[in-house]
Amino acid sequence: MVEIRPFKAIRYTKKAGDLENLVAEPYDKIDEKMQNEYYAKSPYNFCRVILPKEIDRYTIAKDRIQKWLTEKILAKDEDPAVFVCRQHFELNHRPVTRTGLIVASRLHSFRENKVFPHEVTYTAPKTDRLNMLRLVQKDLEPVFLIYSDEENITIDFFAQVARRQPLARVKDALEVEHTLWMVTDPVEIKLLQKTLEDKIFVITDGHHRYESAIAYRDEMCKQNPWNEDAAFNFHMSYIVPYQEEGLLVLPTHRLLKKHSVTNSIILALAKFFSISEIDPTTESIEAFLENHKDQHAYCIYERGKAHGLLLKDEKSVLRYITAGCKESCLLDVVILRDLIFKNIFKTGELELDEDILYARWTKEAIAKVDSHEANIAFLLNPVSPETVWRIAQKRERLPEKSTDFYPKMVSGLMMMDVSPEEQL
Repeated sequence: MVEIRPFKAIRYTKKAGDLENLVAEPYDKIDEKMQNEYYAKSPYNFCRVILPKEIDRYTIAKDRIQKWLTEKILAKDEDPAVFVCRQHFELNHRPVTRTGLIVASRLHSFRENKVFPHEVTYTAPKTDRLNMLRLVQKDLEPVFLIYSDEENITIDFFAQVARRQPLARVKDALEVEHTLWMVTDPVEIKLLQKTLEDKIFVITDGHHRYESAIAYRDEMCKQNPWNEDAAFNFHMSYIVPYQEEGLLVLPTHRLLKKHSVTNSIILALAKFFSISEIDPTTESIEAFLENHKDQHAYCIYERGKAHGLLLKDEKSVLRYITAGCKESCLLDVVILRDLIFKNIFKTGELELDEDILYARWTKEAIAKVDSHEANIAFLLNPVSPETVWRIAQKRERLPEKSTDFYPKMVSGLMMMDVSPEEQL
């Protein structure tokens, strides 16, 4: 069984100022330009904690949190609570709403078959977040988990709570409106715990943080008197039923920095794909992918040139797919990694930032190539939430950055104390 608990959240006080100037995108979505903008917004913007500019950023983050607590810029709630959190936004000119629950969720190693990952992780980000966690001893950002609610019990509960007066409402830099309701009633919390206890969770976002939290928990267990109620046994989590209508996944486009499309590459691709030349515009590329979303479709963009690729025959690809992930994992991102990158482009292992970049939007990917940040962009369709749910439970992992559950939870609404003395 999985276990959720309420916790005493650490949140900004009114003394900190307007919440809109305090929240930030997740640390791994913040580039240098955004970092500068967040720093300019407020001396208390949450970017100064999750991604400080200063060299000794872990110590800086720890000292800032302590200073802000002392100055009453931050304060810990007196009562433990869970939080209903709703995102309202527009995507492709249509309104979308997604609702979930922020809780303390008990950590489980993946071999326990209670929490499942769905993506491969990088070592460097895990080391970074573990180093941060060791010093600040706070969950700064929630991990994002999905579960199944076929009976609509939690979905109906969210709708009921959303009729109440919200605790906070804020619009982030991407024009996503986040609304937060606090739930402290023990009867309501017990209902949620009972409903969720026989569920399993799948990580959609925050794999690196989750694995780092497990490492931190294990270290704390060795260093301190251990008990089941210690907060370091849990992680602050945003949990959403995968039946939620507003649970959307965007593609994560890939960009190679050191490879080019040569005549021999085109000939090799032609063995597996029908290749057509398309207009090198955002609109044409997105239209091609949308029109072929039920096929294995890709667009390759070079400066001023674009090609559409359609896989001719799935069987021709199977022998190139990584062992242990065959028909059930014959997804666009896997074909791209195992056939196109590894076998046609001969990329070998790709190092983040050095060899490969990622982009959420087609326009962004094209701009990175046009500005010479990368040589080629590979654009593809997204994986569905249902596919992520199914693949994870087969104990199979998709390539790094295969999914982008949109929008991310904004950072700065709250954090959770996981210091050795904190009990839940």
